[in-house]
Parts: sequence; C-alpha cells; structure tokens
Amino acid sequence: MTGTTGTTGAAGTPGAPAATGPLRPAFHEGQVLSAADLTAAVGHARGLAARHTRHQHDWGVAEGLGLTAEPRTDPLTGARAVEVTVAPGVAVDGTGREIVLTAPAVLRESDFDEVNGADPPTDEPYPVFLTAADRTPPAAPAPLSCAPGATATRVEETYRLLFGRLGDERLAAEQRPPAVGAPPADPPARWLVLLGYVRWTDGHFTAVSTEARGVGVRFTGVRADTVAARSGALALRTRPEAEEGEPALVLSGGEQPSLVFGLYRGSGAVAPLMTVAANGNLTVEGSLSGRLQAGSTLVASGTATDGMLLPLPEGVAPEQVADGRVALHVLLTPRTPALPTDSTLASPVEAGVDGDRRVRCRTRLHDPLAAPAEVAERPCAVDYIVVAAVAAVASTNGGG
Repeated sequence: MTGTTGTTGAAGTPGAPAATGPLRPAFHEGQVLSAADLTAAVGHARGLAARHTRHQHDWGVAEGLGLTAEPRTDPLTGARAVEVTVAPGVAVDGTGREIVLTAPAVLRESDFDEVNGADPPTDEPYPVFLTAADRTPPAAPAPLSCAPGATATRVEETYRLLFGRLGDERLAAEQRPPAVGAPPADPPARWLVLLGYVRWTDGHFTAVSTEARGVGVRFTGVRADTVAARSGALALRTRPEAEEGEPALVLSGGEQPSLVFGLYRGSGAVAPLMTVAANGNLTVEGSLSGRLQAGSTLVASGTATDGMLLPLPEGVAPEQVADGRVALHVLLTPRTPALPTDSTLASPVEAGVDGDRRVRCRTRLHDPLAAPAEVAERPCAVDYIVVAAVAAVASTNGGG
C-alpha cells in the first residue's frame, strides 16, 4: 500500500517546521492590542501588495514623471539654459514599492554639480533617477497621552531625485529583486528608477532626453499568460489613449469572431488593414511580401523603352537572382511606333535584355514610296513580362 505525505509551513503542531510563510495577524475578543499587533496588520497588507507588484508586474514608470525643460537665461552671464522639472506621477520599483510624486519637482543644479561638477565638458547626457525614501514627520504632543514625550505615529513614504555619473544608467538594468518571500523593502534599501537624462553646459542644464547610449526610460508592464476581456473585444495599442493614425490589434468574439490589425480613425474606430476571419480567411488591404516559398512564382509587367532596366517582381532581391535561388523568365513584345506616313513599314530589328536586365530594342522604318527611299533605325518600346520562379525542393520517399 502506498500513500502520500505532506508538510505545512506553519508551526503549532508537534514536530512541525518553523513558520516560513507570511504571518497574518489574528485577533480575539478581550485581547489587548499592542503597537506590534497593529504594525503587524499593516505589515501583512504591505507585504501582500509588494509581492503582487513584484512578481506579477514589471517595475518602471507607471504614470507621468517626465522631464520637461523650460527655457531661461542666467541673469549674471546671459547664458541660455533650461529649468528641468519632473512631472507628477507614479513609479513602481523592483521591490514592489510604489513611489508617488504629487506635485512637480524642480531639479537643483547644485545637486548635479555636487555629483558631476568635476567632470570635463561633454555633450553626453547624464542620467536622472528616482528612488523611494521614508521621512518621519514631526510629532505633535498628545495631551491625553500618558507617554512622557511625543512619538511620531506616521511615516511619509516620499522620494529622492538622484543624478548619476555617465554610464550609471546601466546600473538600473543590473538591479535584482528581493527573494520571493522577502518583506517590503524599506529605505535605506535603494532601487533606481530611470526618469531620463539631462545635458550640462557651463554650470547649467541645457536639454533633456528620454534615451541615451541605448538605454531609455522603462515603463511598468504585466506578467500574464492569459488576458481576458469582459466586453468580448480585446484591444492592444501602443499608447494609453486611442489616437488617430496609431496602430491597434483587436481580437473580437461574438457571432463573427475576428482578429483585426489596423489604424485608429478620429472617431476611435479601427480601420482594418489586415483581418483574419473565424473561417481562416485572410483579407489584406495592401500587398503581401516576404520570403519566397519553394515552387512559387512572382510576376512583374509593364512597358519599357530602349536602355531601361527591367524591374524585378516585388519581393525578389537582386542577390537572389545572382546566386541562382530565383530564375528569371522575360517575355518582350515590341510595340509598333507611330509612323510618319501611311506608306511607312516598321519591322523589329532587336528586342531583348542583357545580363543586367537592360532592354535593347530597335525598330527599322522603311518607306518604299518615298523619293528617295529611306531606311532608318530608331529606339522603340516593348511590353514586358518578368516571371521570377523559385525552384521547388525535390523530395524522396524511402521505400523497400
């Protein structure tokens, strides 16, 4: 007879291991609540939120926090510069902590000079970081309290704006989140969220940007294997708001399920560019191009004059013809030119293409009734058809 055994992470049973999971406070009637009990209740809620954010989302800027530059002039030197401001917004760091700026914050040039002021002049932009910070507000005396002195009962979850050295933006990508069961990380544990870059010239900020040296501002994301829509239609777009001309991918259910890729109209509807219907039919408003399949053919046609290069069918590259992957077949039909007289006779002398696909076409004109009779050769035009054929891959089946 076989069976299964299991263990729990909670203590309280003889021989059970010590508690390893989160501890949820439990209360009972008549219990005297201590400060530790209330702190544990708050801590459990904070831990739950932090683990959810840390493991089900990607950290970064969630809203706002852009760097804006307002032109100004140095009153002493007359130098042109900018005042850089961080817009209000919300970020989430890799520990699962939320960082909130409720009002615009002006970057101080003195703080930048303290970090990078000794650097030689450069046009390279410097990174600007946001990180979480805690601050204990001054506590007011409690007149009804029996405690000998005032004790702070609040902690302000605030922030710090930091300037990095050149190249420090790569430090943000190297940060590693806490362990799975780690509690919320409080300062001084520091996590850097990149907000953008500033340029510095002659003691002043001169410009801002969102990307430098291949590293840009990182935004929050979602980790999910299933995304379900309650309305029956799921839209994927590149911006928070639907803007005219922006792309969108819409998956719709209901009586006529479909997958549509298109561009937003001014009304907010999506103008389809490609549609996949429930029966598998594919409708494309433009043209299809891509890798040539074995055994396929592509065709180009038109009219060309002597000396012109014949175009390749769309999707065929010159190197594919040069290395033999694609074989070209060209059909030329000379066009009869306009004749100067009714008695003039026209006959093609040459109609072909060379190895560079350049057209060679000449027509001989002869008027037997002219006095004296004249024979002339002139360049002419041809109607062409270019067929590009991809060789089919031969296959063999084993037998015995």
